[in-house]
Amino acid sequence: MNKKLVALAVAGVLGAPLAQAQTANVTLYGRVNLDVEFVNGKIYNNNVTQPATCNKTLNQGNCITTNPTVFRESTNSSRFGLRGTESLGGGLNAIFQIESSVNPAQSGGTLAGRESYVGLQGGWGTFKLGRFLTPYDDIHPIFGNVPTLTTSILSTASLWAQGFLSTNTGGFDDRVASSVRYDSPNLSGFNFEIQYGQQGTNYADPGTTIKTPTVNNAKIISAAAFYNNGPISLGVAYTGNNGVRGRQTVVAPPATAPVGTSNTGGTLKDYAFSVAGAYSFSVVRVGAVYEMLKYDNGGILGGDLKRNMWGASLTGNLGPGQLYGYYGQANNVTGSAPDYARVGGMVKGPNSRATQYEVSYTYPFSKRTLTYVGYNRINNRDNAAYNFNINPYNPTANDASYNTPGGKPGGLVFGLVHFF
Repeated sequence: MNKKLVALAVAGVLGAPLAQAQTANVTLYGRVNLDVEFVNGKIYNNNVTQPATCNKTLNQGNCITTNPTVFRESTNSSRFGLRGTESLGGGLNAIFQIESSVNPAQSGGTLAGRESYVGLQGGWGTFKLGRFLTPYDDIHPIFGNVPTLTTSILSTASLWAQGFLSTNTGGFDDRVASSVRYDSPNLSGFNFEIQYGQQGTNYADPGTTIKTPTVNNAKIISAAAFYNNGPISLGVAYTGNNGVRGRQTVVAPPATAPVGTSNTGGTLKDYAFSVAGAYSFSVVRVGAVYEMLKYDNGGILGGDLKRNMWGASLTGNLGPGQLYGYYGQANNVTGSAPDYARVGGMVKGPNSRATQYEVSYTYPFSKRTLTYVGYNRINNRDNAAYNFNINPYNPTANDASYNTPGGKPGGLVFGLVHFF
């Protein structure tokens, strides 16, 4: 059935006046991306009694671990959406998109859980309101695993941008609710993007019994600039988070404290800066990325955690498909926070380095159907705890955030994708 007719039918079911829908160019689109995976990675063995000396936080004291292999079927950014434009005259267009996540493997999904917005577009650029990925995310395709759609456990954002740590908990490239964004037009290969959002997650400052409570929205700003011309692709991006992870923990003041004394610290301020580039030769494309991260430490002792990472990739045609390879390294975490302070996979102190490497091959059956196979491995040193960016390795409910430092999640993937 014609996609536009289907879209109009859906609009009719939702109560949208048919005459109004017919005045816009509405498209139904989506993709189903499923894979089967064989994954493993060291975790604490909850089936045995750990020795009294075991410190799970630091993975010290002769802790007993295990390395189970898990077979699973996963969905990878599968989606279903409606998008459309309406000409308003004078080169100005109204645009909209409602994109929902779907999970054909286990059923379920989230209405408007992906890129969803309304906006205006013209020769001056694009302005939109809604919930969408930050400009920081647009760095990823420059060096990342584009042949496998920058998703699945093959995602090369496992170390970059803190991977599995989402914006809701302090990541930098995820979707931000209640956002305003502007994208400039392309000028001789140059363009820039800027976005401001209030994540919608509130942090509370309950104060004391002698202080009026206050609640504020977490604030996020992200900006990026790009150059794409011929064989060269370059990008630089920044994201700053204010209060996304809440406030610093401090010792509560005594009951005799003066009026206005708070028992909470200042909002946690985090940032990420990334630069990436790629060059396409006649047979291969070479990419590279460098990133700096800084997180405030939310603990009583304060300070911050800082970390640099770098990565390199190679993409080449092999027969009708594409071969992709990647290596990334997150360096030891430094900063003024006390040793073993942790944010996501970053743990302050020595032996907190991690590496990621992967190889994949993507084969197109047609313009709308492809398959891929790949292997990804993250090697955490003793005090690092990074995980897959998409579909993290969480084999037990007792370790849902992959709390085992020094784990080495890895997996073999076979995937199939269809676009519609």
